[in-house]
Amino acid sequence: MSDKQNKLIQIGENIRKVRVKKHLTQADVAEKSGISVNYYSRIERGEVNQSVETLEAILTTLKTKSSDILPF
Repeated sequence: MSDKQNKLIQIGENIRKVRVKKHLTQADVAEKSGISVNYYSRIERGEVNQSVETLEAILTTLKTKSSDILPF
């Protein structure tokens, strides 16, 4: 597995941890972030390289900062 893929997986896991801690469903975060539930689910699994805009929308929805999500 590449370093890039490992980072995407870690970002997804960190997003999931914050979401679960805030008692939100994937559908809640996806809807408030303006993306589909399917796409959001793929982000949490580390399957897609999301845009900066999408990541910002998710961070805003989760009311968290990038340092809580990014593994670097």
